[in-house]
Amino acid sequence: MIRKRIITKLCLVVVFAILSFFIQISLARQKNDDPAKLKGFDEFAEKIIAEHKVPGIAISIVKDGQVLYAQGFGFRDVKNGLNVTPDTLFAIGSCTKALTATTMGILVDEGKLEWDKPVRTYLPAFMLSDLIVTEQMKARDLVCHRSGLPRHDQMWYKSPLSRRELFDRLRYLEFSRGLRETYQYNNLMFMTAGILVETIAGTSWEEFARQRILVPLGMNETNFSVEDSKKAADFALPYQEVTSKIEQIPFCNIDAIAPAGSINSNVLDMAKWVLLNLNKGKYGEKGEKQIISEATLAQIHSPQVVVPDTVKYDELFYGSYGMAWRISAYRGHLIVSHGGAIDGFSATVSMMPKDHIGIVLLNNLEDAPINSTLAYNIYDRLLGLSPIDWNERVKNDLAKSKAEAEKKKAEREKDRKPGTKPSHPLDDYVGEYEHPAYGMFAIKKEGDQLKADFHSMTFNLNHFHYDTFDLKNDLASIDQPLTFVIDPKGNIGSLMIKLEPAVKEIVFLRKPPKPESEKK
Repeated sequence: MIRKRIITKLCLVVVFAILSFFIQISLARQKNDDPAKLKGFDEFAEKIIAEHKVPGIAISIVKDGQVLYAQGFGFRDVKNGLNVTPDTLFAIGSCTKALTATTMGILVDEGKLEWDKPVRTYLPAFMLSDLIVTEQMKARDLVCHRSGLPRHDQMWYKSPLSRRELFDRLRYLEFSRGLRETYQYNNLMFMTAGILVETIAGTSWEEFARQRILVPLGMNETNFSVEDSKKAADFALPYQEVTSKIEQIPFCNIDAIAPAGSINSNVLDMAKWVLLNLNKGKYGEKGEKQIISEATLAQIHSPQVVVPDTVKYDELFYGSYGMAWRISAYRGHLIVSHGGAIDGFSATVSMMPKDHIGIVLLNNLEDAPINSTLAYNIYDRLLGLSPIDWNERVKNDLAKSKAEAEKKKAEREKDRKPGTKPSHPLDDYVGEYEHPAYGMFAIKKEGDQLKADFHSMTFNLNHFHYDTFDLKNDLASIDQPLTFVIDPKGNIGSLMIKLEPAVKEIVFLRKPPKPESEKK
């Protein structure tokens, strides 16, 4: 009996060893097949890039802890014919947010911050227009878009204000929903998260992120400002479609809200960042070093709020938002991702944690629609799934969006009252109009044309009807009408414009004219 048991155990050991051997061979073969699965991808990418007139793009793919692919396509500088390489720097926009959440997570690991303690515990100067929300806002709330504040992006976009000045003006912004009531994207709360990190760490957010994340990972080319990018040897210029042509546009400096989106990087550096996230906060040749704990990173990657999107296609699943990551599924596979966009650049960082796959796509065309098409094609190839024509779907969606925009434009034109004119001579509208959060609208007159200076942007005021004007410039940064309001004395007392669609018009009160002595 004992002898039979020993023989049985030995047989089981041999069987398990054989099974283990064949499993390892199968995995090795599968891993070696990965480059073959990408055969033809370069040609596919070149076709999509040319079709959508994207100047240039860089792509990196990681799988099973290694960089599987890194390639540049097109031009980083069209005029001078300079090619994109894997070393080319691009603005990654809101993909920066995940690094901000990670800096907070590092402080959580060190016991210096708790996700669910009020922000004012660490940042007493934090103040919003709702005093109850001010007291109840948690550190976690700052990085999952559930503050109740809508975007209010025109408050900071191209503003001359510093980070601290923007922070001090948060108290003048109107809420559109209640705290934790729903998902509403908000860059200013991520800026606030950066200030929170600065306050606790005793150094700038940039320096903390550099020393605790970039330096350990060897992300040596990554920087925090377009001013630094322009000094690099290999950087991409920004482009935008202007009147049906792809044209180079100026860089947009967003240093003031850097924790929300100012990082510039290349696909090789970003591959290291993706590997850290896929490796549960570990890095090094054998994963022996840790930047953030597995438990804290798991929270960052976990759903915190539902994203109320309509699921258009069966291959996609309902979305949620973690802490600076979008969480969903693609064809039954968990996907953790984030997009980024700032003037002239579009970025995507996407991961399948359970499949150990990560993708980085960086291009230099604002609102370029190709990143999702390329990412899904890569996933289909590596997962061995039948391909889907995402490009055709994207083109159809773009056509529908353009048709809807044209329809809205036509409907607004129907509201125009023909034959009207401004209620006052144009000189009467000239002056400075101020809002405590949004800053200054300066109206001036050049010849017979009213112009508006807002932040660092200048617009022509084209008469629509009565005292309402359309703001126009080449880049069309504000697509909302501006209306002057007459006070009880018959004077132009204020102007209003719907800079934030989720709340009522933002009202700018006219400042009294300066005394002659002050003008001199």
